Amino acid sequence: MTIITVPKELAKNKELVAVPRGTYEEFLSWQKKIKSAKTFKPTVAEKRALKRARKNYAQGRYISFEELKHELGFDN
Repeated sequence: MTIITVPKELAKNKELVAVPRGTYEEFLSWQKKIKSAKTFKPTVAEKRALKRARKNYAQGRYISFEELKHELGFDN
């Protein structure tokens, strides 16, 4: 068993987490991948379409997934 001494400055913060080094390195590599991923930025037309879709949904003007499958012929 490994024993460590935590400095008082860190103990006061109460946000100290101890994890195995391999887990921490895996987290760092995942974090780098996330930062390098592109973020979706909708165009003005896409924002307008989303607003219209939300309005239609709020008014109950939509079909269920099962209805869509039936209309497209995927219900078999």
